[in-house]
Amino acid sequence: MAFSYLNRSYKPKKNDIIVEYRVEPSFGLSLERAAEKIAAESSIGTWTKLSTLNKRTFNRLSAKIFFVSKKTKRVKIAYPLVLFEPRSIPQLLSSIAGNIFSMKDIKNLRLEDIKFPDVYINKFSGPGFGIDGIRKIFGIYNKPILGSIIKPKVGLSAAEQALLAYKVFKNGIDIIKDDENLTDLPFDKFTERVKEVLKLKKKAEKETGKKKVYAFNVTGPLDIMLERAKFVKKEGGKCIMVDIVSCGWSALQYLRDQNFGLIIHGHRAGHSAFTRNKKHGLTMLVVAKLARLAGIDQLHTGTVVGKMEGTREEVLSIDNFLRKKWANLKPVMPIASGGLHPALLPKLIDILGRDLIINFGGGIHGHPQGSEAGAIAVCQAAKASLKRIPLNKFAKNHQELKSALSYWKN
Repeated sequence: MAFSYLNRSYKPKKNDIIVEYRVEPSFGLSLERAAEKIAAESSIGTWTKLSTLNKRTFNRLSAKIFFVSKKTKRVKIAYPLVLFEPRSIPQLLSSIAGNIFSMKDIKNLRLEDIKFPDVYINKFSGPGFGIDGIRKIFGIYNKPILGSIIKPKVGLSAAEQALLAYKVFKNGIDIIKDDENLTDLPFDKFTERVKEVLKLKKKAEKETGKKKVYAFNVTGPLDIMLERAKFVKKEGGKCIMVDIVSCGWSALQYLRDQNFGLIIHGHRAGHSAFTRNKKHGLTMLVVAKLARLAGIDQLHTGTVVGKMEGTREEVLSIDNFLRKKWANLKPVMPIASGGLHPALLPKLIDILGRDLIINFGGGIHGHPQGSEAGAIAVCQAAKASLKRIPLNKFAKNHQELKSALSYWKN
């Protein structure tokens, strides 16, 4: 007996999971037929009729295609919640982002968005701190938190890394992080870096009277990630960084569920391998939703004005989602990072707002007068931007900012 997954009159139920795809069928196949193949493969069907599938089971468990647009190539599919194991991002993705990407009948397929019912969302731990918790730790309210990435990406010793962090902390930067490919290397051992950095971080806090946070990159095999996180906690650190794509969702969930009491800073290195193609893969918005479920407190989302790909509309949609109420999960602090320097701050804040961590790597350490001057220039640009004073005007009495504007010529 053949069954149809296409049901335009279907009204999604409160607890359905709704998935929106952009679909390009292979030659000769209609959009509706391609959508049915997707719905079948991602729920309870397969490539042929099944004698083992009866009408009662089909009606109860099958995916329902309730929206098809030939103009936009968009389809929306409702999945019964019972198809999904609670608290399992891997099982979810094996269903709605699994075999369907390999079918010959589909030329291009992009998972655009997922809408989860509250009952599914609330099974996850979500962020441990959220935006309010992060701001409370720093004591910074109603303005962006200023951050830096140590540069060069790798190459410094633990002692050099710590000294550079101290200089930048002392000159106004709130949070500093390892780069995505710095973990435990022969010339910069993880444990040494943690000890050296935290020692000088405390010195900077004492001298400035302000809370400073360093995000140590614990990325690695899960057992090693746990060891590193425990070490950071033991040494008095407050934040760990995870490359969420390379580590994977199950590792991220497990790390969060250990309840170490550490801020989890999410780096998205590698996401563009499947998010950048507008016709195939999945969106960064989907990644952001999964990261929030898994328990990230801070997440790199894009800059619009920096070196990373991402339109204004796309980055804003992600940031707005991370900040808004989502069932019982705490909101996530967006991070703007990649190709930023002081001259870009007014436009960046104007576009993305104040609930934001703004990271500068080369934009601090590439300053012609050095990293300390770079940190000062960033703080000067932030102060002027928040007061809506033109940077060129503010720079007349602030040499570090003046040099930065001249050097980067923006």
